[in-house]
Amino acid sequence: MTLSMAVPALAYDTVTPGTLTVATSPDFAPYEFYSIGEDGTPTLAGFDMELAKYIAEKLELELEIVPMDFDGVLSELAMGNVDLGMAGLSPDPDREGAMDFSDLYYKGGQSLVTVAEKAETYKTFEDVNKPEISVGAQTGSIQYALATENTPDADIIQLPKVTDIISELLAGKMEVAFIETDVAKSYQKNYPELEIIMDVPYDVEGSAIGVKKGNEELLAAVNEAIASALEDGSMESFVAEANELASGEKHEGLLAEDGSVPEE
Repeated sequence: MTLSMAVPALAYDTVTPGTLTVATSPDFAPYEFYSIGEDGTPTLAGFDMELAKYIAEKLELELEIVPMDFDGVLSELAMGNVDLGMAGLSPDPDREGAMDFSDLYYKGGQSLVTVAEKAETYKTFEDVNKPEISVGAQTGSIQYALATENTPDADIIQLPKVTDIISELLAGKMEVAFIETDVAKSYQKNYPELEIIMDVPYDVEGSAIGVKKGNEELLAAVNEAIASALEDGSMESFVAEANELASGEKHEGLLAEDGSVPEE
């Protein structure tokens, strides 16, 4: 599924001339997710998606959003197959060889999450850092790096979607998980049995846009658009609207091959 906006194109060097191609992983509410209409039709939503539209309008480019798993976002950027990656990316120095990073557009945090009935059992990293404890994190994510740093002796399990991790926690197949704080809070609205145990220390508490490596003109334009969205209040509105919408959504993640919402 793609979102398209036909507007006049300026002379930016993009993968497809006249088009801003953005990779995203729509299982990361309220950043990006599928909003399911009353008729069952899924639509890409979230404040990353609204910011993508805003940037495309500022750059006078058509917008194409390409959904994929999170690790696909990283690899497509690294291969130069997309212009931007917008998936709640943390500007980790280890990724700088594969992409450039915009300025931060949103500041968040990282959390350790479990279910309420286990919250008293897992209060610290020491409680979790044991071989018999299963710890979840999204494949290729900062959360996986945090899991290996803080709970190296645990049974760390990588899954491609945050929705998979939430399902495993709720089913009792996984003990705890490392999840971005606002994402955890968003899921908590739908699944009150989820419990945030503690904040996870992380040097870079914020999200940036991944930009195709070496495209300095596009990077500068993206930074100008981010500054504008922060200054004129648009980003604040995007976040508020996404949080409100996500609180009523339970269907998030990649769609089935026929474009339908996978059954839970």
